Amino acid sequence: MFGLLFFILFAPGVSEFICTSSDLEMSYTFCDSTAHSFMFNLTPCSTRNKPVWKAALTWIPRSDIHFLKIVFNVWYDGAKALLWKELLCSGADDEYSLCGTLKGETLESAFDIKGSRLEFPKGNYSIVVQGFSDDSENNMLICLNVTMIVK
Repeated sequence: MFGLLFFILFAPGVSEFICTSSDLEMSYTFCDSTAHSFMFNLTPCSTRNKPVWKAALTWIPRSDIHFLKIVFNVWYDGAKALLWKELLCSGADDEYSLCGTLKGETLESAFDIKGSRLEFPKGNYSIVVQGFSDDSENNMLICLNVTMIVK
């Protein structure tokens, strides 16, 4: 199994190659204007016969995380394929360990991504992942532009 590991502490806009296997290639850029301290690990680096991907995240956020809304925009071969929004932290009775992380603290979290049980058609995927500290989606904490090529 291939792992995917990246650590970032540089200017945004620089494209980084993060994963390759016989059936998958992934790269990313930050789509906001600030450098980040960020690490993400995903195993396996494959879309074949993998019901669950294992992910680990380490991140030092630029502001407190009392409220966190994640927005995924997915395009497949240039056509919009998915818009998914998930409220992870609301400030009250939150179930995720990242909720309540303060600015400058190191956030570490491990989780499963079960969407990998889907059969991804071959082609080019553009995935924009945005994290907001408000429900109106005005205060962005982080933004990643991920390119995924399924061979």
